[in-house]
Amino acid sequence: MAPPIASNLTGTVALVTGASSGIGAATARRLAGHGASVTLVARRKARLDDLAAEIEKAGGTALVLEADITDRAQAEAAVQQSVEHFGRLDTLVNNAGLMLLGPVVGADAEEWERMIAVNVQGLLYTTRAALPHLLKAAAEGPRRIADIVNISSIAGRVAWNGYGVYNLTKFGVNGFTESLRQEVTQRHVRVGVLEPGGVDTELGSHNDHKPEVREAIGAFYEQTEVLAPDDIADGVAYMVTRPRHTSIGELWIMPTDQA
Repeated sequence: MAPPIASNLTGTVALVTGASSGIGAATARRLAGHGASVTLVARRKARLDDLAAEIEKAGGTALVLEADITDRAQAEAAVQQSVEHFGRLDTLVNNAGLMLLGPVVGADAEEWERMIAVNVQGLLYTTRAALPHLLKAAAEGPRRIADIVNISSIAGRVAWNGYGVYNLTKFGVNGFTESLRQEVTQRHVRVGVLEPGGVDTELGSHNDHKPEVREAIGAFYEQTEVLAPDDIADGVAYMVTRPRHTSIGELWIMPTDQA
């Protein structure tokens, strides 16, 4: 990780959920590299500790908070602890997510419930807890702006066979983002959704025990130049470092077809 660079994020605080791996970890590194203090939220504390040590070695500042955001009390406590520690909150990146694929009929209902809890309820709990602090930062902070970036998926716009419930969660995230954007944009809280397609992270590993899903995903990867978590982190940084009066409501980041 490179040392922090001069940026309009210097002196701000960002909270990133799902920060223990993949897009969340890459985003935390990138925001810290732009000068933001970062709060790392996830369930796997050992990984968060390693990431925080990496950020601090590069000259950044990180706070580790072990929390399960599907538990409303834990999500609220994580936001409150971050604000108490840093004194403010300027950026929220809702990254925590699960991708569990399979047919609607015959699939494991407990998997669907767990995915809905992470992808929808967790995002809602964290956003509700963070919003008053973001509104305060937009009104009183040095940048006079705050940001919410919800990491969704191209599956929030396009449906595929076997993605039914995952589509449900991501279409929901996109709709919630647009509604919230209209609610708070006049109060200088920018709300945007970032929709990746074909990213190589641990997200797909939850389907490794399903041969039919593994085969379909494998065929996609063979035909496509798959994105890396750093590519998505670049997109997040692009959204939150733009000038105060510039907002991105929706950003697609798509892989390159090898053909």
